[in-house]
Amino acid sequence: MLYDLNIAWSPGMPLSDLERTLTFAKHLGYDVVAINHTISGPIPTQPGPIPNPIPQLTPPHPSYPGGSSSTTTNLSTTAPSVLPPSSRSNAASNLPTTLRRVTLVITDPSTTNYRLPDYTRSYDLLAVRPTTEKAFSWACLQTTEPPALISLDLSTHLGWHIHHRTAMAAVGRGSRFEVCYSQVLSPSPTGMDAQRARANFIGNLQSLLRATKGRGIVISSEARNALGLRAPADVVNLLAVWGLGPEKGMAGMREGARGVVVNEGVKRRGFRGVVDIVRPAEGGEQQQQHGLKRKSGEGENKGGAGESAAGMSKKQLKRMRKEAREREKQDQGQEKASS
Repeated sequence: MLYDLNIAWSPGMPLSDLERTLTFAKHLGYDVVAINHTISGPIPTQPGPIPNPIPQLTPPHPSYPGGSSSTTTNLSTTAPSVLPPSSRSNAASNLPTTLRRVTLVITDPSTTNYRLPDYTRSYDLLAVRPTTEKAFSWACLQTTEPPALISLDLSTHLGWHIHHRTAMAAVGRGSRFEVCYSQVLSPSPTGMDAQRARANFIGNLQSLLRATKGRGIVISSEARNALGLRAPADVVNLLAVWGLGPEKGMAGMREGARGVVVNEGVKRRGFRGVVDIVRPAEGGEQQQQHGLKRKSGEGENKGGAGESAAGMSKKQLKRMRKEAREREKQDQGQEKASS
């Protein structure tokens, strides 16, 4: 499966434009995309839940609460949906599985750290975009909980050096660095010269690859419309010219991005993000009861011990095998004595 974890969205974007972009992403082969809401203003300080304005256009991802691979029409009730129920299922079949993501532009981290858990509960993915060296060091080392993605605007002059220890400490905590190729393909919204933005992007990308040695990289588009999207093979070839190997480039859209989605889903579905509770398979209780009966019964052999393995602990299985070997030795001794 291919992932694009950054499709730009704003509250004023028409729904038709968003659907057109998502449909084209599906046509290019992307199976899971994240609709990204970038918040660059001050973070609200008052306590309480954070509203999520992104519409839920498809069923939840299987890794998240309420998501199922067989679900077709069960949409989340916590997010607004602007499609009528009659056309919602038909539209979802033509769209990739969508996630709701927020990106916080951080300049001064002192007023942001304690609000990260609230954003994590409201959105499927949480990303931070540091704009200063202090904010970058905080995002890599000092956040209350590691953000899913550390997204840098590589088309601008960063103003600091990306150190190897700092970057790898963030990867070790579970965060991933996001590379958005649309920053070098589409005109900059700030009006920066395209040639200057391209030079900044190449230099910053090579600095990031040197610091991380190509590990912990996730590739996204940050496309504002369908024209900002590219096919996966084109993206891999483009980044290979600038130093990211084809294997790591493809992994950044597959295994790396999938790991981000699955880990974030476990945080929201499991107990404290550590213990994941799943439904046992059908017949599991019957197999366990059958194994206990075989253990206490008479005349069991190795085959019986193997059949009851599903409901036994390692210690019980070891004891059963030992008893079976002893019975075989006794039977062999009796046969020799009778002959």
